[in-house]
Amino acid sequence: QVQLVESGGGLVQAGGSLRLSCTASGSTSSINAMGWYRQAPGEQRELVAGTNNSGHTNYEDSVKGRFTISRDNAKNTVYLQMNSLKPEDTAVYYCHAWIVVDRYLEVWGQGTLVTVSS
Repeated sequence: QVQLVESGGGLVQAGGSLRLSCTASGSTSSINAMGWYRQAPGEQRELVAGTNNSGHTNYEDSVKGRFTISRDNAKNTVYLQMNSLKPEDTAVYYCHAWIVVDRYLEVWGQGTLVTVSS
C-alpha cells in the first residue's frame, strides 16, 4: 500500500505564499497520478491541481496562474506552490494519489490546514 504525509500548511496573509509538500511511502511504484484537493468549511472537496506520470498537469480554474504543482520522483514527493493567496483559498488541503494494483485505488493524506487572512 501507499501512505501520504503532507506538510507546509499554516497561516498566511492575503497575497502571501505557501508551499505544501506530500511525501509518499510504501509501494510508490504503483502510483499513477498525484494531486491536491481542498475542502473549505461547509463545502465539497474539490480538485485543486493534479499531475500524472506523463508529467501532464491540470488546475482548478480559480488557481490557474497562482498555484503550481510539481513532482520530485526521486523523493516520491509532490509539491503545491501557492502564490498570491486569497482568503477564499482557506481550506484543508489533502494530498491524493491514484495507485494501480489489480484496479485503480485512491489514497488520501491526513490533510493540512491553510488559512489566509485578509
